[in-house]
Amino acid sequence: MIPRESQKELLSLASQFKAVAVVGPRQSGKTTLTKMLFPDKVYVNFENPDTKLFATQDPRGFLSNYPNGAIFDEAQRVPQLFSYLQQILDESSSNGLFIITGSNNFLLQEQISQSLAGRVGYLNLLPLTISEIGSLESDVNSLIYKGGYPSLYKESIEPSKWYANYIRTYVERDVRLIKNITDFAAFERFLRLCAARVGQLLNMNNLAMEVGVDSKTINSWIGVLESSFVAFRLQPHFKNYNKRIVKMPKLYFYDTGLATALLGIENKNQLDLNIYKGALFENLIVLELIKSRFNKAKLNNLFFWRDHKGNEIDVLIDKGFSLIPIEIKSGKTITNEFFKGLKYWQKLSGLDAGYVVYSGSEIQNRSDELKVLPYDKLEAIKELL
Repeated sequence: MIPRESQKELLSLASQFKAVAVVGPRQSGKTTLTKMLFPDKVYVNFENPDTKLFATQDPRGFLSNYPNGAIFDEAQRVPQLFSYLQQILDESSSNGLFIITGSNNFLLQEQISQSLAGRVGYLNLLPLTISEIGSLESDVNSLIYKGGYPSLYKESIEPSKWYANYIRTYVERDVRLIKNITDFAAFERFLRLCAARVGQLLNMNNLAMEVGVDSKTINSWIGVLESSFVAFRLQPHFKNYNKRIVKMPKLYFYDTGLATALLGIENKNQLDLNIYKGALFENLIVLELIKSRFNKAKLNNLFFWRDHKGNEIDVLIDKGFSLIPIEIKSGKTITNEFFKGLKYWQKLSGLDAGYVVYSGSEIQNRSDELKVLPYDKLEAIKELL
């Protein structure tokens, strides 16, 4: 098993809360991680029809079989269980009694907030980080194309075929569970058009016109992507350094391999001449920072900033008392153009420190408080998250 950066935090949560919810996309390693860290707990998978039926029809009788707790996998499929879990957790003096996993953030959060609020610690587990992948992949094209799903690093599977099956399973099974979508062809077209907007401002009206549905439907479908950990919106930072700032979010995917598959990229070499290379590299770095934050069981505190003239900072880390700007460049050679956005930001905000992340290999500490870091050496930024 590939060691996960979240292991220590998950054990810490289990020592503090009666139950822990580990939430993330399908195949992100939730089951493997929880079974490894809690080997004495019985594993229960609610995708098993017989198990789901028993838990649905007789939740009290079902739970009586696990007096010492258990790992409940894909627990959002049995919402009836949570009300009965509440009493068990309240009467227990043990922490970490139940470990609950799920791939649907909306459904699981809804049940927990209704029945188990204050009793459950939360950990979002996304696919592998660049650090976790380590020497298993040695170049940036491979990381973007292959993505971070653990299965692709444990077995000899062609990524394009693996993702084709993942997309089919997602559209035909998970989407149906979240929302009653009947036009799956339109939804899959929407999914591919979203991949073509990675790193761009999300204009709902334009997307609706291209898909052939109304903007309310698009907004609803974006919510589906977020609930199932397929895509997310990076929000603009609203601090008024400039009155005319962009207020639309930007769209990113929770895995670059999935995005490349949706874009029809069939091997890593195609990325060198692909118009989406820069956006996908930006997605890779934004995602790496979010993963680092989630692995510490913290909420996302990343934003971007852009004004009406196109001046932009790719990522702003909001520390509450300070803002840390980060520019992301897919080039391998450091040029003055890399610092244009940060220089403008320094002049506008009066803040000095900032980072450039690029696809090269050299670290540079500049005299103007700016630091250049390679994509695989982000420890200095992760320490700030």
